[in-house]
Amino acid sequence: FIQTSSKMADSDETAQDAGPTPPQMLTLPDGTSLPALADGEYDVIILGTGLKECIISGILSVDGKKVLHMDRNDYYGGESASVNLNQLFEKFKAGTPPSALGSSRDYNIDLQPKFLMANGKLVKMLVLTGVNKYLEFKQVDGSYVLKDGKINKVPATDTEALSTPLVGFFEKRRLRSFVMYVQDYEVDKPTTHKGYDLNKLTAKELFDKFGLEKGTIDFIGHALALYDSDFYLSQPALELVDRCKLYGESLARYGKSPYLYPLYGLGELPQAFARLAAVYGGTYMLNKPIDRVVYNEQGAACGVVSVGEDGKPAFARCKQIVGDPTYFRDRCAAKAKVVRCIAVLSHPITPGNEASSQIILPQNQIGRPNDVYVFCVSGSHCAAPDGKYVALVSSVTTRADLAENLARSANEELKDGLKLLGKVDACFYDWYEVLEPMADGRADATFISKSYDATSHFEQTTEDVMDLYQRLYGKPLDLSKTVPCSRLACCPRAHLVTADGVAQPRRRVASPARVGLAAAAAGLARAVALFSGGACSPCSQYAGGHFYSDVRAPSPPPHTATLRTSLFTTSL
Repeated sequence: FIQTSSKMADSDETAQDAGPTPPQMLTLPDGTSLPALADGEYDVIILGTGLKECIISGILSVDGKKVLHMDRNDYYGGESASVNLNQLFEKFKAGTPPSALGSSRDYNIDLQPKFLMANGKLVKMLVLTGVNKYLEFKQVDGSYVLKDGKINKVPATDTEALSTPLVGFFEKRRLRSFVMYVQDYEVDKPTTHKGYDLNKLTAKELFDKFGLEKGTIDFIGHALALYDSDFYLSQPALELVDRCKLYGESLARYGKSPYLYPLYGLGELPQAFARLAAVYGGTYMLNKPIDRVVYNEQGAACGVVSVGEDGKPAFARCKQIVGDPTYFRDRCAAKAKVVRCIAVLSHPITPGNEASSQIILPQNQIGRPNDVYVFCVSGSHCAAPDGKYVALVSSVTTRADLAENLARSANEELKDGLKLLGKVDACFYDWYEVLEPMADGRADATFISKSYDATSHFEQTTEDVMDLYQRLYGKPLDLSKTVPCSRLACCPRAHLVTADGVAQPRRRVASPARVGLAAAAAGLARAVALFSGGACSPCSQYAGGHFYSDVRAPSPPPHTATLRTSLFTTSL
């Protein structure tokens, strides 16, 4: 090629003599001109590389939109990033980490720690977009809840269900009736409603129908439905039933726990969706300060001014802008405050000494207006060196003095969770406002996400993503664009079976517990786990594919309906 391309070489020399091509100039609505930033023209510009923004970026890119994704930080993840130990100490201006804590690179500490529900919407988004092939997940070992001053494990086996003090012996019969009702309930089948209109009947009224005690209500509402306060009791009961079904479906997938967590921290999630967007032509620019968002004469966003490669102002034009609320504080309102403590420990925090766990402290048990959540991960999820644990305690607060004396205020607000940690090697306090946009964005083409809440799971986060999508497109995001279960061949190893029937290998997936007939019919929590009545084994049907453990798939169990009698006879 070189020998036969002398003319091309001559033209290259001529181009070099002429110097670099001057950048394209773009005119702003006020008549001024600036050099183009990157390609200059885009369909959508996204500000911030948090999880929500990266999911939207990936979906838009797959849909054929030309996307420019920018972040003022020099790392992916924004408020949902994972940082190493040095970055954590730097963030809180705490100097150099002690050598006793181990290597900084062995830590992946989440700034917004949350678990994934195994059958939740975020997992369905991962499968729908194919992003799951960039990630590795492992089950969370245990879930606990506080009752009467004692930490109790949320039961997941028949033995645990029979011995748990969370539900009294005589109360189990009433709980059984409630469980059976929720299990059978289907919105489009009035015969399963038993005369109750759950769009009008409140959650409290539904509990009263079954005569459940206050302690049982706390267990259902906070440990299964995962509400962070008792506000839900005055709301229609349909959402309560849906949340219980979600918990049950998630627990039924692998047993032992309904929660999943990615290896190497949650910062892997936004990076995985960023890879998806890049594959479909998305452009990413980190460490780019946003000078201002530009609006046209009609008040609609039409671009952003940032810094070009030469360090001078540059402009990128677009039709729509998406961003996290930290880029649009003047267009957002503070709805709540979240206070939290991040701690490094040398020991587990649960009675069962699990390597990863969640502890829920219901508001009524600790005399607060909101629940306190305690989150813990370790080297089993590649979040810390061997022998070290990372714990986070968080809750919603209304205190006004957080900025003045954060340590004292946080200790007072989180005291019930902090005392569960025991001796800590290092700890940091933080707080932030939960911001929500004051408008839906359609009028000014500026679509803003919400801040992350204090809950320990991603369901509200995915609801916000779906809300963003609907505001952008004017139609809901369809998570059922899938192939039926019958068209997906089971794979005995750790693979994802895609819609075209190809098994995509994973590098390594820590094996969840084998799910078989015996495990499926074990205990009260497992009874709740089969609320949906639609699980198959070894996994429940997903919209776009299946996740499998790395053990050989056991034989499918009988249909869920045939399990009910033995299930409740065994556990109740």
